[in-house]
Amino acid sequence: MSPAELTAPTAPQRRALWTLGILRSELVTVLRRGRTLALLGVLAAVPVLIGIAVRVETGDGSPAGPGGGGGPAFLTQVTHNGLFLVFAALSATLPVLLPMAGGMVAGDSVAGEASAGTLRYLLVAPAGRSRLLLAKYTSVLVFCLVATLVVAVSALVVGSLLFPVGEVTTISGTRISFGQGLVRAGLIAVTVAVSLAGFAALGLFVSTLTDSGIAAMAATVGVLITAQILDTMPQLEAIGPYLFPHYWLSFTDLLREPVYWDEMVRNLGLQALYTAVFGSAAWARFTTKDITA
Repeated sequence: MSPAELTAPTAPQRRALWTLGILRSELVTVLRRGRTLALLGVLAAVPVLIGIAVRVETGDGSPAGPGGGGGPAFLTQVTHNGLFLVFAALSATLPVLLPMAGGMVAGDSVAGEASAGTLRYLLVAPAGRSRLLLAKYTSVLVFCLVATLVVAVSALVVGSLLFPVGEVTTISGTRISFGQGLVRAGLIAVTVAVSLAGFAALGLFVSTLTDSGIAAMAATVGVLITAQILDTMPQLEAIGPYLFPHYWLSFTDLLREPVYWDEMVRNLGLQALYTAVFGSAAWARFTTKDITA
């Protein structure tokens, strides 16, 4: 056997290299797309608007009284500690804006390629349909994490500039250091991103059902709005715990001392269930679909 044959990659290695190449290409495409950058810009602007609104309402930015203000969770605490703007911004964007952004990327992932006529060219690669679908889903998850971090970092910067920062008073009434508060904020951001995994799998499945990227994005966002409405109806409270957005705001329990894990574990379990069901459905549909575009 020649030295060239000894160093040549095997078939599994070539497939793995193609998979990594497709994943890298997907990440670059998603994160550099103009629509994606516009979505991230809107998300970054939300903490800015919230921070300015709170600062204007309180005048000089001095701490407000305990009874003032409504709005998203933690909003009344922002003037006491700018770090709370991170929690307030995530509470404000998680119900609609963050999942809507993730849903648009997920819905466009396969259907957008089909409508652009590039999907069949991607399937020429030896990585195969399963690995391509996995790369698509991974890129959506990375976008969800990036979008969540954009909100959190923007809120942290704005909160630090407009309000005092220091020790954090937890929901339980205990106080933790600012460093510990930053760690909790990071954990909350990751938890929020993971909470979108089930919805991302659902959006990916919808994307395999049509060759129209716009239709897939609209359908995915429509499912999100419908689920949110159903989750707020008292008459349907029995099905609430089975809807993917039901436990999204359970991340607030990370600000308790000690941390209350029950609802967060339920949320992660529910997201894993949605990921398994709709991920399998997307795989079954995509691997048997007749690709004509």
